[in-house]
Amino acid sequence: MFRRPVVGVMGFGSYDESEQESAGDNDIEESDALNVHENDHDGEIGVTGDASNDELLDQLSEMKDD
Repeated sequence: MFRRPVVGVMGFGSYDESEQESAGDNDIEESDALNVHENDHDGEIGVTGDASNDELLDQLSEMKDD
């Protein structure tokens, strides 16, 4: 004999009112927010050295081989 499974269905828009009331408790304080611009820097970077580009590339190749 074949039996059909019993499936419960909840309608759209059904919710527990207590969940809706507690949703307002999750407010984030502005002081807790992440400041993504905290470490921004404006300026220039300069590199000085005596080695030529070819010498630096040779050193890099040696480092990669190790």
